[in-house]
Amino acid sequence: MKRYFIAFILVTSFWSLSLAQYRGNVSNVATTSASFLEIGVGARAIAMGGAFVANANDASALYWNPGGLGNLTRTEIIFVHTEWLADINYDFAGAVIPLGRIGTVGASITTLNMSDMMVRTVDQPEGTGEYFGVSNLGLMLSYGFSLTDRFSIGFSAKYIQEKIWKETAQSFAIDIGTIFRTGLNNMRIGAALTNFGSDMQMNGEDLLVFHDPDPYQMGNNEQIFAELKTDKWPLPLNFQAGVAMEIFDTHPHRLTVSLDAIHPINNNESVHAGMEYALREQFMIRAGYRNLFLDESEEGLTLGAGFMARFLGNFQMHIDYAYADFGRLQNAQRFSVSMKF
Repeated sequence: MKRYFIAFILVTSFWSLSLAQYRGNVSNVATTSASFLEIGVGARAIAMGGAFVANANDASALYWNPGGLGNLTRTEIIFVHTEWLADINYDFAGAVIPLGRIGTVGASITTLNMSDMMVRTVDQPEGTGEYFGVSNLGLMLSYGFSLTDRFSIGFSAKYIQEKIWKETAQSFAIDIGTIFRTGLNNMRIGAALTNFGSDMQMNGEDLLVFHDPDPYQMGNNEQIFAELKTDKWPLPLNFQAGVAMEIFDTHPHRLTVSLDAIHPINNNESVHAGMEYALREQFMIRAGYRNLFLDESEEGLTLGAGFMARFLGNFQMHIDYAYADFGRLQNAQRFSVSMKF
């Protein structure tokens, strides 16, 4: 156990130092692409303030920490709908399948889209008659397994696409996560490095323009095709480490608390905190707070509740809701439905 704990500390320290070198001493706010990857998955996790990297004991581990997959013993599917800011819709669907001693596999799809908007130009501020749309897509395959009864590790490979009108950017990335279970009140220590991948760059037919190489030269070709070159932007690489434990777990009551430290490349460090009270593992009340110690953050208080029902013996259905305060941006509400077989 000591060997695995030391290995866990060394790995997480290496990830943290690597990320610090990647980011430097600048906050880099709003300098990354694919921001939809930062929208948390699962009403349960969000209601706990996003302090979930050490919990990660359901299908939402696909997003938070693939290391949690190694501890799952039942097939599970999850559907998440988020009423995001500015009338944007965010949806996530995932499934995990335990394969016994060889580990657990999972897959998910993430989409973000908004209603079509009118194309406006300087010459035609009331609209050209055309409409454009914005959409994002994420596809992910995951695998997690337990090295011992206390230490698990997982990996995810993802394809990422962003599209606005006729321009598209795409990238590939990986996630790596671990969870270590201690012998103290079932304390769990988790860590995850997410969105480690290639930069994204917009390309498309609307970047093709006519160019006159020398407008002062008579008789030259004024209709030469040229392509506007857009900048490359990195993915929102993030390192998240946390701890979770049960304050008490005596049937029918359970109280779990968790605390996560966040180290992103596009902002300063912060802390998420959360708790979950369960009655007979059927009725859950949750609360949390996001971005503690982060200046000028619009995120803060989170609240939520959940209900679990059993059908046909072993079949379980979980219905969860979360509310997240966004200050001047009002709030975002999430709904999750998951089923265990």
